[in-house]
Amino acid sequence: MLQNIILTTGIYDLIKDHIRRNRVTREEENLLIAELKKASQVRRRDLPNDIVTVNRKVTYKNYLTNEEKTVVFVGPEKSKVSKSKISILSDEGIAMVGYRVGNLIDWPSKKGNLKLEILKVEELA
Repeated sequence: MLQNIILTTGIYDLIKDHIRRNRVTREEENLLIAELKKASQVRRRDLPNDIVTVNRKVTYKNYLTNEEKTVVFVGPEKSKVSKSKISILSDEGIAMVGYRVGNLIDWPSKKGNLKLEILKVEELA
């Protein structure tokens, strides 16, 4: 990918557990393991404001559908698609977590390859 991702320790552990439970494709697993090896881990309070993580509103462009979408990434147990609250372990979430505004991400997912650009990241009050 483009750069080393930045994650909180909690998100790092969540992703490792997600991999361990075989919830990703083999290709995703290989990419995630490589990214986790290079990832910077920080405390939640030290995470830069423009990094995709849980409890942040993210606007992104999907280049394959040419659509812009705004969602709030949440923990898997708080996902409510009808309210645009999407699990950080969803295909889009796992592709973008740890990346920042301006990053363009090509990601293989269970529902097909994704090409996403992070346009805006906002902290929730």
